[in-house]
Amino acid sequence: MGEKKPLPSSHVSLIPIHLAAVVAVLVIIVTIIVEGVVVCEGTSEEKNGLYRLSKLEMFVDELPDMPKLQGFRFDAAGAPVAGNLTIGMYDTTWKFHRDLPPSRVFAYGTSRETATVPGPTIEALRGVPTHITWTNHLPSRHFLPWDPTITTASPRSGVPTVVHLHGGINPPSSDGNALAWFTSSLSSTGPHFSSPIYFYPNAQPPGNLWYHDHAMGLTRVNLLAGLIGAYRVSGPEEAALGLPSGHEFDRHIVLFDRAFRADGALYMNATGDNPGIHPQWQPEYFGPAVVANGKAWPFLRVRRRRYRLRILNASNARFFRLSLSNGLPFVHVSSDSVYLPRPEASRSFLLGPSEFADVVVDFAKSTSDDVILRNDAPYPYPSGDPTDELSGRVMKFVIRRRRERRRDPSRVPRSLLRYPAADVAESARTRYITMYEYESATGDPTHLYLNAKSYGDPVTETPGEGTAEIWRVINLTDDNHPLHIHLAVFAVREQRELVDVEGFKECMMRANDAVRCRVGRHAVGRRRAVPPWERGWKNVFKMRPGFVTEILVRFKPLGGTERTYSFDATAEPGYVYHCHILDHEDNEMMRPFKLVH
Repeated sequence: MGEKKPLPSSHVSLIPIHLAAVVAVLVIIVTIIVEGVVVCEGTSEEKNGLYRLSKLEMFVDELPDMPKLQGFRFDAAGAPVAGNLTIGMYDTTWKFHRDLPPSRVFAYGTSRETATVPGPTIEALRGVPTHITWTNHLPSRHFLPWDPTITTASPRSGVPTVVHLHGGINPPSSDGNALAWFTSSLSSTGPHFSSPIYFYPNAQPPGNLWYHDHAMGLTRVNLLAGLIGAYRVSGPEEAALGLPSGHEFDRHIVLFDRAFRADGALYMNATGDNPGIHPQWQPEYFGPAVVANGKAWPFLRVRRRRYRLRILNASNARFFRLSLSNGLPFVHVSSDSVYLPRPEASRSFLLGPSEFADVVVDFAKSTSDDVILRNDAPYPYPSGDPTDELSGRVMKFVIRRRRERRRDPSRVPRSLLRYPAADVAESARTRYITMYEYESATGDPTHLYLNAKSYGDPVTETPGEGTAEIWRVINLTDDNHPLHIHLAVFAVREQRELVDVEGFKECMMRANDAVRCRVGRHAVGRRRAVPPWERGWKNVFKMRPGFVTEILVRFKPLGGTERTYSFDATAEPGYVYHCHILDHEDNEMMRPFKLVH
């Protein structure tokens, strides 16, 4: 998590925090003992759980194709019209591996019996709205450790949830604000709650989105429990591209990592790295098992032809650097929720938490009958531990030996879908966004801030609707932070290393002013090229430690001539931007912003 830093001036004394922590520790211990989830680090129970994983046979479960829900319907004339769905959050069980007992999870579905991890894939049409009523059927208590000493939802009873459609261009009331949470039967609601019925216009380019919980201070545990799912916006313009299509040849692959106890229960350490301040919170969660579509190390049978793989990293903190064991290339056709202007090839690529890589793989070119999807990204990224036999393997593709009798009808065209280029002349202003990490006197992390401000501090970013801005993101930590901006899309213009970063950091920790600290004298180091497959419009990007990353952020619709959204984007409660390492986001690395007319 980085080197020792003083606490900001807003944290003058740690004494109140320690007193609160003592009370919180007692509450957590009682709760954990009652619910039977105590697993202290180094106990025999934890070791047995990890030993069990090392004995699990890989590639024995087939990759599931998650249930599909249609976010639209057809009228009497056969025209698509707005759809209405009701999707609940249920306390249920899920088998992550053939030889593991069922695990208790929270899962999305149209009923408890049909709920899955990940949840159903929602298929929407561009320009056809989808209305979803989100219902909370979760119990009075969470089954994972819940740290009350960080800024968190505080219900009278029940597990708070709220759904964010990641990559969605939606009105503020349907964005899934962290303080719009609600519990079962709406018995308790957050200060920004208005309605469990969400309106998704789908008035955006076709692409890949996903939905997940976004409750304040609980995102990391609610996603770890299973509250994730894919969402796809399709458009008629995609048909002319000729890319692989149909459920067999166009697959979502949702990746995440988990740890399990010997009885199959999901494991999350109940003791924090800095227990005197935060009794449970840890800076990152990592599990040794790599899970794809809800199965640990699954396999997928494929034919010798092209497949489209929409790969999402839904991990709390793990990065994936993916490659194929036989050297087959990936051809990238989109990044996050927007198509690239043209295909870009890679032999391996880095996927941060919440990023999508939409790739085509031609298995007809394979010289082997099976291929392993591998991962070699250190954790934490970039300077953590190397992967091992467990976390270094993701899944296997089992390739049919005989050649296809019929010609593969799919193709990868020379050009894809084009949208307005990122034009710096459009920018209305330049902002500096600085990433800070704070530590206690013992060198253990306490919290992370953007621009040295907590989530509850007044809004400082107020872009004009219909404008674009240059954001220069300064990462003063030792971690790579995937920055996600709600509503907006952005293009990465430059990654420039800081020189004399310690001197600059010392000034910034005192003044929190990039101009006064002469950032121009420090941001003169080496440039890092943006990979070609990440040069289009994105909604999340990996901010390198010790770098200034310049992005052009667009606060207006992408494509067409409209300068404003089809809804009131200036309404309450506004939007947020945050690090998508969930443990960081939950401990203050998130800030609100408001659009203005």
